[in-house]
Amino acid sequence: MRNNLIFIILTWFFVITSHSQSMDVKGKINAPHEVDGIHIINKTASRFTISNSYGEFVIQAKLNDTILFSGISYQPKEVIVTKLIMASKEFTVYLEELVNALDEVVVGKVLTGDLLFDITNADLKRDLDFYDLGIPGYTGKLMTQTERRLREATSGGGLIPIFPIINAITGRTKRLKEYVKFEKLNTCLEKMKSDFSADLFNNYDLKDEKRAEFFYYCQDDPEFENLCKSKNDMATLQFLVAKLESFNAILQTQKD
Repeated sequence: MRNNLIFIILTWFFVITSHSQSMDVKGKINAPHEVDGIHIINKTASRFTISNSYGEFVIQAKLNDTILFSGISYQPKEVIVTKLIMASKEFTVYLEELVNALDEVVVGKVLTGDLLFDITNADLKRDLDFYDLGIPGYTGKLMTQTERRLREATSGGGLIPIFPIINAITGRTKRLKEYVKFEKLNTCLEKMKSDFSADLFNNYDLKDEKRAEFFYYCQDDPEFENLCKSKNDMATLQFLVAKLESFNAILQTQKD
């Protein structure tokens, strides 16, 4: 029972950390008046910065982070980091002038324009890790069932490791390596569908019944495997746009 509990906790922790990759995101503030010294607070990651005289800033963020913008002359603004922002690594924020009203009742947290006070008042919390739980932690990559079978097929003890030799001779090791590669490419394909479909098809039209075929068309490209390894969202988005244009050209040729 105790081992099952530890396994569940470790699995839960791995899921959290696998979605926590952050990067520097550039931004620019568009406002009616002065844009210098606007306070930018990443509530999720407990990071902050201020804008320069052109309203430009750089802050570390990851997908679904909440970023607050606070200035004395402007209404507080909250922005959720989307997949499109992560892919382009930049975005523009539009601030509205703050209009004071008498007898105003404020419920919840207030951003005052004082950076240190705002950070304290924003209830910033860091992610929970296994050190907080007081248990041994594993930070390596969890293997799939196929990867575990490959490891078992290629490992062995003794002076002469018999089973790895047998598996190599019979071709089992080679087949398992091909299965692992196929599994990784399919996993990458599904993640690509999940991460980019909304942004891609909102800007580039393609019928629903053709979308699955389009992604398999992308998977056949030799560059697909390299993109999966690089994990570069901007390069992936550019690749998908280029492939969609050629895919639509093929459909048009078939129609003609």
